[in-house]
This record gives sequence, structure tokens and C-alpha cells, in this order.
Amino acid sequence: MSTVQGRLRIAVQKSGRLADRSLDLIRDAGLKWVKGHNDLLYRVENYPIDLLRVRDDDIPTFVADGVCDLGIVGENVLEEGRNGGPNASIVMPLGFGRCTLKIATPPTLAYDGPASLEGLRIATSYPKILRRFLDERGVKADIVVMRGAVEVAPRLKLAAAICDLVSTGATLEANGLGAKDTVLESQAVLIQSPVAPEPSLQPLLDSVVERMAGVVSSQGAKYVMLNAPRASLDQITAILPGAGSPTVMPLMGRDDAVAVHAVCQEAVFWETLEKLKAAGASAILVLPIEKMM
Repeated sequence: MSTVQGRLRIAVQKSGRLADRSLDLIRDAGLKWVKGHNDLLYRVENYPIDLLRVRDDDIPTFVADGVCDLGIVGENVLEEGRNGGPNASIVMPLGFGRCTLKIATPPTLAYDGPASLEGLRIATSYPKILRRFLDERGVKADIVVMRGAVEVAPRLKLAAAICDLVSTGATLEANGLGAKDTVLESQAVLIQSPVAPEPSLQPLLDSVVERMAGVVSSQGAKYVMLNAPRASLDQITAILPGAGSPTVMPLMGRDDAVAVHAVCQEAVFWETLEKLKAAGASAILVLPIEKMM
């Protein structure tokens, strides 16, 4: 069971690129958090839930050990922290904090796939993930562990190549490096402890997970309403991005046209609206979705 009787605990990053987005997600799921007496523990006013704000690399351990029931962490941090014991499981990807762990090399290194790293030194802050990547490809290389400024390793002759997180690639470019193979695609994920909460708290945990799933599902989703000729209904439905089966309703006083309502999980661009209009759609409305379950 969780270490705090009668309360759920959710671990979130205290500071860093996921911190604010994690708190936003929790708030959007209807949990009204307030700051406590210190910056490490936030209380949720409307449910028996605490938010434990810690270093990102501590979150997988806290959740795996049952100190926290849920956690929000980068997939890269989760994978690097895995060990031989019980581990936290991924409940769902959250769609933010996207980045890529990549091999990067200077132009002086002729790179033609992972085999080019054979016998070389590679600098990284993710030695476990990198070692697994190399072992799976039968590449023997030395790993130099660095906790920051990995991109300077080739210039300082500490390593011939690096394995580091890439968002825009600007930092690599500034240091004369080029991104090569992808080692891991990462984003923020919701993780759950293998240690079950108190039975009385299980419905609350399930509710929190379902609400978060609803928030994630609504991100980028749009509600589209339009009028369509019956003869063009199949064509218009095919144009709607990620809509599945839309709701089709008769229009008062018209047998030749219907109203179409659809939830579109993919982006609705101006080009989409132009295609709908060209297919005969009219009175097209595109509305944002705040919540969806």
C-alpha cells in the first residue's frame, strides 16, 4: 500500500521542462492543488491527494517503491532508471515534453550507422539506454558518463561522439555536431506504482487516470459541425480528419441535406475546410474541446 494512509500521492517534477505542464494537466483534470508550507508538497483541496514535487530522476523510484501511487515523468528518465527490481508501469503517454535521444557526431567522424561507433568513446547522460542500444546492435564502445554539457565532449577530446536529448537541434548545431541515429523517442508519461493503494482509494485513483486520459484526448481535438448534401456524405466524412463515425441528423424541411457533427482527433486546417466546402459542405463550424471522456 501507499505510505500515506488515506491519501493518494502523485509525484511531479519540481523544476524543469515538465514541471508547469504537469501541474496544468492535474489542474485540468479537476484537481485543485494549493501550495503547502514548503515547495515540496502541494495539497489537493477537493480530494485526498498530495502532489510530491521532486527531482525528475527520483520520480521512477518513488513510484516503483510505492512512496507515490502515480507520477509524471519523461520516458527517457523512466527508461534510464529501470533496474532489476519492480518498476513503475506506463499508464499512458501525455503528449507533451517531446524530445529525442540521438547519436550525434562531428563532421570529422565518418558515420554510416551504429557500427561506425565500434571501439570509440561516446559521451552521454543516459548510459543504460545507450548501452542497451549498442548491445542490441553488437557494437562495443566505451561510454563516458556526463551529467551536463554533453555536447562539448568531442571539442574537448573526451569522446568521439555523443548521445544526448535533441529538441530543436540548435545546441548540436552550435557545437558543430550533426544528429544521426535515434536511440529513443521520448515524451512525458503517466506512470503507476506496482504497489496497490488502499482499497478505499482505488476508485479515486481510477478516476484520476480516467480524467487525465480525457484531458489528453481533448488536446488538439476539435468539434466540427456542418451541413452536407446527402449525396456527398461519404466524401465529406472521408475528408474529416480522424473523425471516426460522425453523428448525422436530418435538417428540418430538407430531404436532400443533413447536419453532420464530428469530433476530429487530428488537426483541422484551413485546407481541410476548403476541401469540405468544395465537396458541398456549408455552415462549417470548428470549435475547441475543453474536456472529453
